[in-house]
Amino acid sequence: MSEIFGSDAYAPRQIAERVNEVCVIKAHLPLLTMWMLAMLAGAFIGLGAMYYTLVASDASLGFAISRVLGGLVFSLGLLLVVVAGAELFTGNNLLAMAWADGCLTTRAMLRNWLVVSVGNLVGALGLAVLVYLSGHPAMNGGAIAETAIRIAQAKAELSFTEAFFRGVLCNVLVCMAVWMAMAGRSVVDKAVAIVFPISAFVAAGFEHSVANMYFFPLALLLGAPLEWADIARNFIAVILGNLAGGSVLVALVYYVIYIRPAHKQS
Repeated sequence: MSEIFGSDAYAPRQIAERVNEVCVIKAHLPLLTMWMLAMLAGAFIGLGAMYYTLVASDASLGFAISRVLGGLVFSLGLLLVVVAGAELFTGNNLLAMAWADGCLTTRAMLRNWLVVSVGNLVGALGLAVLVYLSGHPAMNGGAIAETAIRIAQAKAELSFTEAFFRGVLCNVLVCMAVWMAMAGRSVVDKAVAIVFPISAFVAAGFEHSVANMYFFPLALLLGAPLEWADIARNFIAVILGNLAGGSVLVALVYYVIYIRPAHKQS
């Protein structure tokens, strides 16, 4: 009876061990494979951002409903990354755990982050071009295009400090979503683990560097009067914030809790 009604999820310590093993595999993927999976992840997150923009363009929705529903549909991006398989820079910040454990060299970790982040940019940019050419932004009487421009402008107006800390909070939730998805044994388990943290960061207005790789190019294609200096400031601040949130506040914290004690006992 206990087997029927008990949880079959991996325990937190088992998750830490699984994350360590997966991170080592990710860091040593062949370059072409890593690059192509990174481009897919950029496109996948872009699809989530596209879905979010559609919801946000509906002026009839109340503030909370619009934010929460938008966050819910944005979860499509990470669901595609985790279930279909792709390499996402923000999720790969968890490689810091394997690095702290001595399983990865600094070079291998930085190689992964560099290749994957650039691949994410290419994938997100490519999707933005396809969405623009498809005429999708003209839907809802052009409200989708207006919303896409408004989203990008709001991001460009953030100060460095605001963008940084929004990036920190975003990637704490993103990496926790990836972490909890590793506890699941089925697609349903992974979906449930992903939806709440991802919808929370989107609803709260936090900053995801890969999502911004879709929002800014699309807005520029639509004629948004954005300054390159503002875009660069946002990218630098958000990437650094994502790194701090995912690598330090999730990966290294769980390393200290679950992995480091094991070394001491041995």
